[in-house]
Amino acid sequence: MKPVTIIHGRAYPLGRDNIDTDLIIGAEHLKTVSRSGLGRFAFETLRSEPGNLFDDPVFARSPILIAGANFGCGSSREHAVWALIDLGVEAVIAPSFSDIFSANAYKNGVVTVALSAGKVARLMAFALTGKITIDLVAMTVSASGMQTTFMLDPFRRECLLRGLDEIALTLASEPVIRAYELRSGT
Repeated sequence: MKPVTIIHGRAYPLGRDNIDTDLIIGAEHLKTVSRSGLGRFAFETLRSEPGNLFDDPVFARSPILIAGANFGCGSSREHAVWALIDLGVEAVIAPSFSDIFSANAYKNGVVTVALSAGKVARLMAFALTGKITIDLVAMTVSASGMQTTFMLDPFRRECLLRGLDEIALTLASEPVIRAYELRSGT
């Protein structure tokens, strides 16, 4: 996992509430254990709609997705996060997230930023023409004329800043684990 400090760029202005993991990536694409290549299946149902934003060259490879409330609801589908990453998304801004999606996002280095519905609406409008900056160090989201703070679990924030996933966290404790094993004869 790579360290995350600043995410800057265009944002997909999705804005819909209750985007579930099945809409992010359909069940027929869950047979793979590979994390690459899933982006082409992300939001497949929405991509069938004429003029969809995911195939609009203006938003191609946008690092931020702005959604409505309850983003990532539904089944525990880590593939949904993998599909977003492969699409280029590094952060999702929404009024609220499903707990399972939020945990899967964190474990894969995707930042989830919860903001009020009013602030999300302002960012949605701005995303149509401008760029947005998420600063994980300062805990701010900025767009032209707007800056707001957000909260994130301190442990998750530190892991994201340092680029530590669960394996890297365990490996960081290797000297302590090794010392314990030597003492206990394991």
